[in-house]
Amino acid sequence: MGTVHESITPRLRAFVEAQHLFFVATAPDGPGGHVNVSPRGVGGTFVVLDERTVAWADLTASGSETIAHLRQNGRITLMFCAFEGPPNIVRLHGHGRFVTIYDEGFDALAALFPETRGVRAVIVVDVERVSDSCGYGVPLMTYAGERDLLPQFMDRKGPDGQAEYRRRKNRTSIDGLPAFDMDPVPDDAAEGPVVPT
Repeated sequence: MGTVHESITPRLRAFVEAQHLFFVATAPDGPGGHVNVSPRGVGGTFVVLDERTVAWADLTASGSETIAHLRQNGRITLMFCAFEGPPNIVRLHGHGRFVTIYDEGFDALAALFPETRGVRAVIVVDVERVSDSCGYGVPLMTYAGERDLLPQFMDRKGPDGQAEYRRRKNRTSIDGLPAFDMDPVPDDAAEGPVVPT
């Protein structure tokens, strides 16, 4: 039986901050469209801001479903599972917003994270419902270490290469919704075809 909490208690905060992986779920409005679930787990990219607010550094990657859905309706759920130690699952339901690398206030938010290579935005979630449950069905798995592939890959591209990558892969969701389309097009280059994420 799950328990609903008034806020992110110190015990729950310690639990979610200790997890190496969490899952983000969002969906577009209406009966159509695709529900999206994304793993997040690059070390140094998640923080609990207070008992009702969490945030993570959203790194440039091959899709931008979360941002597309947040632009449309803001609904979001984060799920943390204990793969080691005592079983537990924590879900944070709420509304999210994003602050891009081009927005005022981005630098202050980005300073909260040890890892920001390739960051395109900070996602901030105002948590409205906090619950935990037994987690008895989650298998035990051993953490072997970080894959430092995505940050290195984006770091090698540099800011211009990251922007070009986002223009090709992050402008729309798989359902054609506007996603990360904030990168300006260089004056000396015609914008190429938009590739759905």
